[in-house]
Amino acid sequence: MKACVLERPAPIETAPLTLRDIPTPDPAPGHLLVAVTACGVCHTDLHLVEGELPQPKLPVVPGHEVVGRVAAVGAGVTDFRVGDRVGVPWLHQTCGACDYCRRGQENLCEAARFTGYTADGGYAEYLTVPQDFAVPIPDRFSDEEAAPLLCAGIVGYRALRRADLQPGERLGIFGFGASGHLMLQVARHWGCEVYVFSRSEEHRAHARALGAAWAGAATDTPPAPLDRAISFAPAGWLVPVALGHLRRGGTLCVNAIHTSPIPAMPYALLWHERTLRTVANATRRDAEEFLPLAAEVPLQVTAHSFDLDAANEVLARLKRGAITGAAVLRVR
Repeated sequence: MKACVLERPAPIETAPLTLRDIPTPDPAPGHLLVAVTACGVCHTDLHLVEGELPQPKLPVVPGHEVVGRVAAVGAGVTDFRVGDRVGVPWLHQTCGACDYCRRGQENLCEAARFTGYTADGGYAEYLTVPQDFAVPIPDRFSDEEAAPLLCAGIVGYRALRRADLQPGERLGIFGFGASGHLMLQVARHWGCEVYVFSRSEEHRAHARALGAAWAGAATDTPPAPLDRAISFAPAGWLVPVALGHLRRGGTLCVNAIHTSPIPAMPYALLWHERTLRTVANATRRDAEEFLPLAAEVPLQVTAHSFDLDAANEVLARLKRGAITGAAVLRVR
């Protein structure tokens, strides 16, 4: 099968992903073999390719926003049949037995495996996944529309929950890409006013078109203090900036697997019971809650499609902030 393989991390400008033929995997007992049709391109893929994530499986096939059809099933599979459309998100497998798994915090399992990082992902014609970690896709979304829902959507939804966003509150979104444009719509569905902070005027215009009440640069002063905020940008300097825009008792959630250092900041930015939280991965419950919600809204997914052999170019564009919405690789 054809796959984009990372042998060793390097700057994306050097095109470290190589498209080549590798063996098609066989599904182990309890696993599905998925024929990939589309795979979203995520900032996490960029961090992996450029060596900003520790201890990846090398060589590795990136990609964790995977949509495809079940091509074969391993022994003991009961939940899916050949031909079913499925999604394969970031969380690939957990131990199911540790304290985190028993508490419902499987996203924190220390033995977890992650699609496109410690298990081969969807920048390929096929991949395998345990049946318990594959998810059904709502019918109303095409493959290209569904792919970004599997990370940008699911993890973004977890960030909304971790930020404690309540219906009718004012939400600030810092960094407006794949997750941001989806979570703006969820927040609007909940009756929230949304302010968007982005360095790109194109992204700010996109936010306004989707219903943002205000859009400006991160250093601009918004019209009113924020009840909750989410930072989707891998920029540590935004943390004190975002805290400075929060009301007393507000919450900032940082949704980034990797970020630049957070600078020293005065305690006054956290005082008055402001809360700072992070998001790490997502759980299967997040997917179970979010995907039906995405269809209910229904979310308008801004997705730009590219051929699989353009993976290096697409990641380079993502690094430059030159993607509005989400990017998706067409695999077949």
